[in-house]
Amino acid sequence: MKTISILGSTGSVGTQTLDLILAEPDRYRVRALVAGRNTALLAEQARACRPEIAVIHDRAGLPALEQALAGTGIAVAGGADAVREAATLTADWTMAAIIGMAGLHPTLAAIRRGGAIAFANKEVLVSAGDIMMDAVTEAGVRLLPVDSEHNAIFQCWESANARSVERIILTASGGPFRQTSREAMAAITPEAALKHPVWSMGAKITIDSATMMNKSLEVIEAARLFRLPSAAVDVLVHPQSVVHGIVCYSDGSMLAQLGAPDMHIPIAHALGWPERLTTCAKRLDFAALARMDFMEPDAERFPALRLAREVLEAGGGAPAIMNAANEVAVAAFLARRIGFLDIVGTVEAVLNDMGPLPAPDLDAIIAIDAAARQAADALILSRAA
Repeated sequence: MKTISILGSTGSVGTQTLDLILAEPDRYRVRALVAGRNTALLAEQARACRPEIAVIHDRAGLPALEQALAGTGIAVAGGADAVREAATLTADWTMAAIIGMAGLHPTLAAIRRGGAIAFANKEVLVSAGDIMMDAVTEAGVRLLPVDSEHNAIFQCWESANARSVERIILTASGGPFRQTSREAMAAITPEAALKHPVWSMGAKITIDSATMMNKSLEVIEAARLFRLPSAAVDVLVHPQSVVHGIVCYSDGSMLAQLGAPDMHIPIAHALGWPERLTTCAKRLDFAALARMDFMEPDAERFPALRLAREVLEAGGGAPAIMNAANEVAVAAFLARRIGFLDIVGTVEAVLNDMGPLPAPDLDAIIAIDAAARQAADALILSRAA
């Protein structure tokens, strides 16, 4: 029986992970469930899978969680320290799916503890990539990428032939505005941006997909995970979202991973690795699919991809600035404080204003992250005024 901890259990990835675990309850034992502030769903999940402990990051939800789980024998806790302590519990496999920089310390704690880490927090790897990868090497843990594109590359990556890899290709659906003019994008509402044509994801990732900032962060993540230069990480728009990633080798071979656009598939791959689990995910019907389209992304309509290349070249604290400013800008857009085009515009402005900064250690990255958030907030306030 494999012991499991889920950091970010009430998010999109966390809930789908639990779907797979609850389908085979005799195969897994859950040690910890960790959530941000959705107390009701956390309590429901805990009653379903009976973890040793359920932790809510927002301490305001702790009394309700205690009441909901009274008499179950499940321990409860709340606050940032409790989240980090839960991440240190010994487990064979941990899903690191806390969105944004809030997942930094818990993910690092899980890595340093050991065991396999299923990784679904691209923001942490973008902002603190060198530190994260050094921690993985030092602890000797297996890092299993869960993002569909990176999981696809992982499945097609032949370790014995790593030196023969010429480049990798990440695919992008193009989001809901793939064919929308730049002028029309200025009027896009949060409701429209949250209607992704293919994938079912959380609000932040869905907005990032609409701006293609999600793909920009994934370019940086891929460069970190697979130790590749920016020039070796390509992006193609593929509206059908059937091909998720391609590895191109020096002999001309190209290995691609295909599957329905369902996050249960990459999660199941990480959960079962090195074995394969059985899922109820839809199987591809190529006759019904009939065609697959691929095209270069439009850099003019989606400048986030250009920013990702520039940030990778700049190095240092630039990735942390980009990620932090984007988190603030997305939240402001969802709150209707800025327009859709202002999201990437804010990120670029903060990058230009702050300039290149050294990021030699974790403290420096945390300071840069905080400064970038303040700069983005100030810029948004000034524009509103």
